[in-house]
Amino acid sequence: MSEHRRKPPQPQGGGRAAARRGQSGPSSGRRAAPRGATGSPSEYGLGQEPMDEERSYGGRAESRRASQRSGGSRRRAAEPARGGRRGAPPGGPGGPGRGRGRPGEPAKKRFIDYPRAGKYGAGRWLPSWKLVTGVFIAFFGGMIAVAGVGYALVGVPDIDKTASAQNNVFYWNDGSQMVSTGGEVNRQNINISQIPKEMQYAVISQENKTFETDGGVDPKGIARAFFNMARGGQTQGGSTITQQYVKNAMLNDQSQTISRKFKEILVSIKVGAKVPKDQIMAGYLNSAYYGRSAYGLQAASRAYFNKEAKNLDPGECAFLAATLKGATYYDPAGNPSIDPVNATREANTKRALSQMQDTLDKMVEYGHLDAQKRAEYTKLPKLENPRSNFALSGQIGYLVDLAKGYLVNNTDITTDDLQRGGYSIHTTFDKKKVKELETAVTKVQKANIKPEQRPKTDTHVQFGGASVDPATGAIRAIYGGEDATKHFTNNADVTGAQVGSTFKPFVLAAAMKWGVRDKSLGEEQAQDERTQVSPKSLFSGQDQLKIKKYDGTIWKNEEGKEWLQTNDGNQDYGTPPDYKIDLREAMRESVNSAFVQLGMDVGLDKVKEAAVDAGLKEDSLAGTSFPSFSIGISDPSAIRMAGAYATFAASGERRDPYSVKSVSDKDGTVFTHKDKTAQAFTSQVADNVTDVLKTVVEKGTGTNAQLSGREVAGKTGTTDGNKSAWFVGYTPQLSTSITMFRYDDDETQKNRTFLKMFGTGGQAKIHGASFPSEIWHDYMEQAMKGLPVEKFPTPEPIGEVVNADPTPTPTPTPTETEEESPSPSPTPTKSESSPPSPSPTESCRFGWQCNDDTGGTDDGGTDGGSSPSPTTSETESTTGTTRGNENGGLFGGPNG
Repeated sequence: MSEHRRKPPQPQGGGRAAARRGQSGPSSGRRAAPRGATGSPSEYGLGQEPMDEERSYGGRAESRRASQRSGGSRRRAAEPARGGRRGAPPGGPGGPGRGRGRPGEPAKKRFIDYPRAGKYGAGRWLPSWKLVTGVFIAFFGGMIAVAGVGYALVGVPDIDKTASAQNNVFYWNDGSQMVSTGGEVNRQNINISQIPKEMQYAVISQENKTFETDGGVDPKGIARAFFNMARGGQTQGGSTITQQYVKNAMLNDQSQTISRKFKEILVSIKVGAKVPKDQIMAGYLNSAYYGRSAYGLQAASRAYFNKEAKNLDPGECAFLAATLKGATYYDPAGNPSIDPVNATREANTKRALSQMQDTLDKMVEYGHLDAQKRAEYTKLPKLENPRSNFALSGQIGYLVDLAKGYLVNNTDITTDDLQRGGYSIHTTFDKKKVKELETAVTKVQKANIKPEQRPKTDTHVQFGGASVDPATGAIRAIYGGEDATKHFTNNADVTGAQVGSTFKPFVLAAAMKWGVRDKSLGEEQAQDERTQVSPKSLFSGQDQLKIKKYDGTIWKNEEGKEWLQTNDGNQDYGTPPDYKIDLREAMRESVNSAFVQLGMDVGLDKVKEAAVDAGLKEDSLAGTSFPSFSIGISDPSAIRMAGAYATFAASGERRDPYSVKSVSDKDGTVFTHKDKTAQAFTSQVADNVTDVLKTVVEKGTGTNAQLSGREVAGKTGTTDGNKSAWFVGYTPQLSTSITMFRYDDDETQKNRTFLKMFGTGGQAKIHGASFPSEIWHDYMEQAMKGLPVEKFPTPEPIGEVVNADPTPTPTPTPTETEEESPSPSPTPTKSESSPPSPSPTESCRFGWQCNDDTGGTDDGGTDGGSSPSPTTSETESTTGTTRGNENGGLFGGPNG
């Protein structure tokens, strides 16, 4: 071995620590052999650098940690010198005596032992059962203390002072006040002695069967409410009558927060302990909202039945108990302006009857009503007209409903918010135009509609109308009916009246936008290979035309029968033998056969897309897979039709109709309308459609709509069975639609239907060219006064001259009758699950269909706007709300 291998380690420093590091010896107490002795391991290079080994152990800090781990309290013995083999006997580096020194300080006990001392890994972070129990006791003890303090601080509310609401103030477009309404409280308190026992037990049976014995709260209901709020789900109101009474008394704070709910519970407990049950019941029934602006049982009894509350029978009591669940969905009159899909008259009637019957059954089950007495009430009681507020008479009620519906469907403002009131609502309605539209309708109606003279033809006649600004989409005027307090269905909204030939401009727009398909190609390839259509394109104007698919095959129904399309009056247009006319003439004379074939060549899917792009709601479109779709079997609202035509007036820019500009409350503005514009069509397409529609007014079926010194574009429309007639037209500054129909408006009938207008107003048949165009003219002459005269843009040439080549068919002899032609007529359904059948027998499969004319399109007349009527669609529309457009009422949707 070399000399340097036997060199002893050099001192690592002076002092006591160095001395300790230099010491060595076996743990048994015997002194180690002198370094360098014979046989010493150092001769073989083992253990000759003890200082390096000691240093590798970690120094003082590591010694202290080792001492703590060992738990020793004695001073450690001197560490032995490193010797022998690695892992040698105790006393070596890993021996039990290593690192022992002076005893460590005993750990101080902590009040909360967390993280846990003396534990390592996951165990250090797992709380002990003592800690868990302590925290649990402390938490609930604290909760009890807080609840006790809260209980002591809250008082019993005076519901007569707190259950109140503010008015909403509606303003015209010019900023002047329209009406202050909507938040007022129609309420009159009555004593418990004047409240029928049946009413009390109807509410108890349906909402809180333990009311007479409980302490005012339902622990399960409370837990459920807190759980739902904690996870961000739907909040819940009071689950007991006492809690609902308290909630009504806290109208100044209806926030859905845990703190408010906690306060409500404390107040409910105190009320349950201190207030007699009779007083709670009377307070609840006197303050609850029943719909129809009625707060309290007495007001509700007057609003629904026009009688004193004390005279209510068990059936009426059960019905009013149902409205407490939410009058929007339980008033049989419906609330389509709030929810056009779920709050229709038909849906609400069904829902209210079901709830009423369930309440009566529970009253029997709980021993509150005799079963024999209960059997007398199997139908809804007879109801009064829902409107009784004089401030909402005339057109005001329709305007207010339209604005409220728009807010509920397009903002964060809820129905409950509007009931509490306090809003300033600035609408788009022009006071002068609203009055002028009402005057125009009234003038024509009084001059021509004589129900006393012609009760079989002139009863149930209805008019509707709407004006939309093409530059903004703002609704400037509507006509909803004679009086909102007498006729509560808004005729400017969706009524179910089909639009007839006023739909044809969308077919023309589709043909100009996408073009007709190449008949020589397969279906998929033909979608891409198209020819853009010019207004000069030629199509057959032949009556009883065999309609072809785009590939040239004859369209047939489910029975294999060929489709024969009739024209109004069974008239041929064009020169034999091919009867070709261009699309401008076809629009001017409203030729059905040409537009039905054009729709098939373009593709009905594209026709539908064009209508939706223009602004119609998709759920108002019916029979979209049948040829008759192109001639107006759909039933959009008057507002939406005016808005869609406004898209053409604005050179293809669509702005959905809206009725509210802004809303503010005591804290400032809470809503402002933001203009949204979409380019539905190129200006080239839209301006060419306008140019074609100008000829309809200049020398076609719409000449009655001509205005002095102004350009007008428009279209007439009449439907199958003469059940509706339309005129929709526009100037560059204003688009207006007028509709007329006969509609059985008796809400007591289960299935109300549209009635024929043959003979109405002393005319053999009503067309869009008659009363609707007259009203349009009279109104627009006044509405346009003072506005600058503007002309429509000159259209750029578009498309190619397409020459359709249908196979001619013999023309049948016209039928001499004022009823519909016996030609086949489709009966498409909303589901479009099967093609239409032209057989009258087939269309009379259901009893309620058999009183309708289902033969074919209309014959006779001047505007050629007739179209087949799909029976199922018609019946679905009897409530006038089944295809709501969801915007500010039914017309509007999210953007209306």
